[in-house]
This record gives sequence, structure tokens and C-alpha cells, in this order.
Amino acid sequence: MKNQRVFTRLAITLLLLFSAIASFGASSHALAQAADCATGAAGASPEASPTGGGGASPVAGAGVNMAFVPKDIVNNYFANSFKGAQEAAGETGGQVQQVGPDTPDAAGQVQFIQTLTQQGVQAIGVSANDPNALAPALKDARSKGIKVVSYDSDVAPDARDVFVNQANSEDIGRIEVQIISRLIGCEGEIAILSAASTATNQNAWIDFMKDELTKPGYEKVKLVDVVYGDDKPQLSYDKTIELLTAYPDLKGIISPTTVGISNAAAALEAEGRTDVMLTGLGLPNEMRQYVKNGTVKEFALWNPIDLYYLTYYVGQALVNGDITGAEGDTFTAGRLGSYTIGANGTVLLGKPFIFTADNIDQFDF
Repeated sequence: MKNQRVFTRLAITLLLLFSAIASFGASSHALAQAADCATGAAGASPEASPTGGGGASPVAGAGVNMAFVPKDIVNNYFANSFKGAQEAAGETGGQVQQVGPDTPDAAGQVQFIQTLTQQGVQAIGVSANDPNALAPALKDARSKGIKVVSYDSDVAPDARDVFVNQANSEDIGRIEVQIISRLIGCEGEIAILSAASTATNQNAWIDFMKDELTKPGYEKVKLVDVVYGDDKPQLSYDKTIELLTAYPDLKGIISPTTVGISNAAAALEAEGRTDVMLTGLGLPNEMRQYVKNGTVKEFALWNPIDLYYLTYYVGQALVNGDITGAEGDTFTAGRLGSYTIGANGTVLLGKPFIFTADNIDQFDF
């Protein structure tokens, strides 16, 4: 009986431990090996892995005064994810604020950057609507000792100290083609609904999408158009309708933007176009209804809350002199663990994660 009680307690302990690990894994992000037309390999279930280097959270460094300037402050991708920066600042005693235009507008971003420079914040985090239009204002900020960290969408490299990339551009681009091609049976017309034509992240992903389509196995998958919704809900919706009208045989749409994919899904649902597959990059909370009703089978993303969290820690490390942004610099980002600055002053958050009806309820952002 004693041995049986010991065994029971051990089993319960292991069960609780496994549940905790699974819960942590659900908030981490791994690239699921989706079956693609080039290999025909069977898709494996996503195996979560820590976004950072792992390990226990270190003693927090001195907090800093950092401001974030997203593409716009209305987009839920940015508005809801700012809590990641607030979490990081709370851990270190820092201060954070998020300001920016109401619509994606580079000129509007410049005005906010200039104001923040005058206020003398210690660091600025920015997601660029246009990499070059923001450069003069950011260079001026740097000349006054302000550290500049781009995130989500990079600026001109000489206008920032570090770029926090949400995921490897190649991984993002290729996985979206693999998903949509598999969903349409490796045959048919597809189109891309992007954000702004000047968005560096969108264009990098699209380049890798096009390259993926040149591989053997995609001969029957034809990219017929790339259109731009400018991250505006109504325009993204309208562009989807235009694609459906212009290409009556369209089989799939890739929208590598959270505003684009959610409004494309709304358009497909309104038109009753269950014959057109849709994937891209979306927020679980915005896409849940479309996944549950079958409008969207799969989509991908990283955790934007973690992206903000990591960006704050990069800004703090720069201000405190722990890193300079040079390749090989290492630092620790709270609960995400340790990171190393890569080539061109870039640090990578982690790999994208595929969301499906089976796992979407595990996420809340």
C-alpha cells in the first residue's frame, strides 16, 4: 500500500509537471512543418520551444524611459501587444508609452519621433511604415543620445541601433506558401493581399513566397496578383472582393498582415466563398470566429506581446551599455531568456506558430 501511494503521488506530480510544460509551450512559438507541394512531406504537430534562450529570469537591470511608435495605434496588433512592453518595464522599474498616428502614415510617425526627441526619452521603439522616410528623424534622435530599436518592420539600418525581428523572414514567407498550396491541393490560382507597398517586412516575406513558388512541385500553383490594403480594414475588405471578381477561378489568398487576413476572412464569409482558401498572419482573438466556422483552416503568427517585451529589453540593454548592437553582443530579456545580436544588428524573437481549430483556444491575444 505504501508503494502504491508513493507511485500515485509520483504520477500526479508528473501529470501536473507535464501540464505546466504544455501550458508554457502553448505560449511559445515553433514553426510547424506543414506539408508543402515541393516535398509532399506529412505535416507534423507543432512542438513548442522557448522563444528565447530559456533558463531562469535574471536579476533585472535598471529600467529606462522608452517610447514606442507603431505603424498606427488603432490596429489591435499594436494596441493590444503594448502590454508586453508594460510588463517588461514593470519588472525593471522603467517607464513606457505608446504614441503614433491613427492610421498607417510615415509622415505622422515622423512627427511623433520628433516630439519624443524633444522630450528626451532614453529609447524609441519603432515599426516603420516607410524605412527611409523615418530615417532623418531617427538619425536626429540618435545624435542626441537616444537609442533606437526597430521592431516588426525595420527602418534603414543606419537609422537604428538594433532591429528586433519577430521571426525569420524566410521562414514566414515560405510557410505561408506551403500552407496555402497544401490547402488548395497544390494546384490553382493564388493571390497576395499585403499591407502597404513600402512595408519592408511585407516585401521581404513576399520575395520569399515568390522564391518558394519556383521550387519543383509548385508548377500548378500560379500567383496571379499582389494587391495592397494598406492595413486599412475597409480597403483590405474591398481588395479581397476585387480579387474574387477579377479572378473567378481563384483558389487561395495569402495575407501576411493581421488587418488584411481578418478583413479578407470577413469578405469571404460575406460572399459565401468556401471554395477560396485563406491563410497569412493573424491574431488569434481576431481570427477565432473564422477558424471556428471553417472560413480559415490555418494561419500563422508569433506572439506580438513577446515582441514588445523583447524590444523593451533591447532598448534597456542599449541605454545601460550592456550591448552596442554589434554582432555577437549578448543580453538577457527577462522571462524570454538570453539572446545574441546577429548580423546587421538584428535579434530574432523566434519561429512562427501555426494556429488551427485544434489549438487556437489556447491563445489570448
